[in-house]
Order: sequence, then structure tokens, then C-alpha cells
Amino acid sequence: MQKALAILRIPELRRKFAVTIGLLFVYRLGFQIPLPGVDLSSIADAANKADQSALFGIMNAFTGAGIGNAVLFSLGVMPYISASIIFSLLAKVVPALEAISKEGAAGQKKIGQMTRLATVPICIMQGFFVLKGVILNPAFGLVPTGEGGVLYGLTIVLALTAGTMFIMWLGEQITEHGLGNGISLIIMSGIIASLPSTLEKAFAMRDNAHQLAVALAVMWIIVVLVVVYLTRGQRRIPIQQAKLTRGRKVMGGQRHYLPLRVNQAGVMPIIFASALFIVPTVLATLPGFAWLGQYFNQAGFIYILVYTALIIFFAFMWTRLMFQPEEIANNLKEHGSFVPGIRPGKATADYLSFVLDRITLAGSVFLAVIAVLPTILIGQMHVEPMVAYFLGGTSILIVVGVALDLVDRLNAQLLMRNYEGFMKGGGGGWTRAR
Repeated sequence: MQKALAILRIPELRRKFAVTIGLLFVYRLGFQIPLPGVDLSSIADAANKADQSALFGIMNAFTGAGIGNAVLFSLGVMPYISASIIFSLLAKVVPALEAISKEGAAGQKKIGQMTRLATVPICIMQGFFVLKGVILNPAFGLVPTGEGGVLYGLTIVLALTAGTMFIMWLGEQITEHGLGNGISLIIMSGIIASLPSTLEKAFAMRDNAHQLAVALAVMWIIVVLVVVYLTRGQRRIPIQQAKLTRGRKVMGGQRHYLPLRVNQAGVMPIIFASALFIVPTVLATLPGFAWLGQYFNQAGFIYILVYTALIIFFAFMWTRLMFQPEEIANNLKEHGSFVPGIRPGKATADYLSFVLDRITLAGSVFLAVIAVLPTILIGQMHVEPMVAYFLGGTSILIVVGVALDLVDRLNAQLLMRNYEGFMKGGGGGWTRAR
């Protein structure tokens, strides 16, 4: 509570807090602006129909936002996230991009500019998909028959693209002038904003609403504690710096630590596995492929088994791409550092790979459990899907991860302003001998 009040007392933090809240308010305001020519009552009815809700779920999975709202910000920030993921992968496999990424701040600025440019075609592609698959779909009746020509289609695609680019700009402004990472806070606010209405709808249809609310609250607290514990969890590899003697001076010799996080891959394995499972879901809607819907039913054993295997596989793949033991070992050798008891070079790389594989296995199993939890809640407790996905999957990982990052940033800001050091009465200090 003292730290929370300190945010309001410090003028700079108070200004950053106000800027962050104001820009997030503008972001949520965009969800109140409907797309031109779309009948919102028709799209609400289509989204609530049992035979069409699955298709809307597929559309939302492809676009990463609420297509059922048909608003200006329907695409959300997922096109930018998709472009960021693409360039993160390319920077590890394309030598030219890898060289640019190693140029420091200037290289990261170039990669960021490429990511922004790549966001535009992704927005156009997803906007066209939404236009043809949802808005102009005769089964939904969102646009009156005879309307929706080429000019109207261009207007919709342009509006969706402009909405995403504006959200991206808001995120950059929050990062520069506000608190925390802007894009992460926008994603977190979008997840949290949809929760109250979802809870209201879920509990309104249940007779045992009070018992269910208590059970979900206890489960949510347990899941958050586990996620925090494993997100913060890391294996510290001791690093010894070699001593250098120059004249009478002995430099170096300090001991540092190389932290290896348990959940090194974050939410990426769940995102990749979920994206692959869209394929059999779409094929199951085609004639002759209905058997895929039976085998890959979310409550089925095959679905859970394959989903878990994919998450573990992508966790190892992403970790190996982002953290390369050979490169780390070479960097340690060049800077005169080593792991105590391990020879520099290949032996160090093998040791780091050995440790990394074991903690990645633990982290991937943890991700698989979190990802499968919503399926269990929906199948066994008949919980509303949106409520279940807030208790597990990418939602809880994103919310907890962003909250922890925000707390770390606030603590760093407060530490800079409250640290007195030994020059301000922080102890006896020292005096010159007279």
C-alpha cells in the first residue's frame, strides 16, 4: 500500500500513470465504434447461435480479436504480434537479419521498423478474411443483400487496418511516456475487460452460482500462485570471471550467475499448438472430414494427448532458437569467464544444453497443464468457455506475466527515487583523518 501511494505522490510517476490510464481508455473506446454498414443486432444473433458460434470461434482464433463485435478494433493487436513472432524466428535463421539484430539498439530499431511494415499486409490479409468470412457471409445476414461492393469492401479492410495501426501507435506511446510495455498492457486490458460481462452471463444461467463463484475464485488463486512461482523460477548457473594481473593490480575474479528460466518459452508453445489445431477444426466443417471433429474433440483423450505433445515440442524448439548454448559458451570464453568445474568451449556448451533440456522439460509440462486446464473445466464443470480460458491457457500467463513486469518496473522507479546511499545519512559514512 505504501508503494501504491508513493506512485501518486511522485509527480513523474503520477504523470506516467495518468498517461497510461488515458491511452488505455482510448483503446477501449475504439471497441464502441462499429464498422460502417454492419448490423450489430444481426451479428450478435449469429454469434449466439449454436451452429454458428464454432465458426465465430475459428474466426476469432485466426484474427485474435472479437469478430462478434464488428467494431473498429476487431483485429486487435494480433497482426503486430504475428509480425513480431515472424521476425523473432527469422532473426535466428536468416544470417542477414541475425547480423542486424546484433547491432545493438540501432539493429533493434531496424527490426522494429520492419515489424511495423510487415504488420500492414498481415492486417490487410486478416481484414479480407473477416470481410469475406463474416461480414459478407450470406448465412449471417450482417449486410443487406445487394450491398457490399468493392468500394465497401475496401472501406472495411482499410478501417480494420487503420484500427490495428492506431492500436500499435497507442502501445508505443504507452511504452515511451507511460508505465510498462504498451503492447503487453493493451493485450492484458483486452483480456480483463471481457471478463466481467462473461462472468455475469455465466453465473446468470447457473442455479449454484455462489458455489461456482467460490470454487472458481479458489482455483484462480491457486493457478495464479503456481504461475507466479514457475514464471519467476530460474536455475542459476555460476559464472566465474578470470583474474587478470596488470602490474600490481588484480582485476576480475568476480562471480556472477547465468539465469535460466524454467518457462523460457513463455506463451509461444501454446500459441503455436493452438494455431495448428485450427486446421483440423476447419477441415471438420467440410464434407467428408467430419471424422476429424470426433477424433479432435476438445474433451477427447486424443485431443489432449496431441495438444500436450505439440506444446512440449514447440517449447523445446522455441527455447533452442532463442537460447543457443554454443553461442553463450563462445561469448563466455571470449570474455574470460567460465563455469566452475567445466572446461570452456564445447564442454560448457554441452553442460548448458544438459541443464537447459531438463528445465525446459519441466517448463513445458507446466505449460501443457495450464493449457489443458480450460478443457477440463469446460468438460467436467461445464464452465463458460471464456471464464475457463481466463483460468488457464494464454490468458492467465499473459495477465500474470504483464502484471509481474509492471511491478518490477514500478519497483525500479521507486528504488531510484528512494535510494539514499551512503552520502545521505545512510550510516556512519567516513570522515577525513585530521
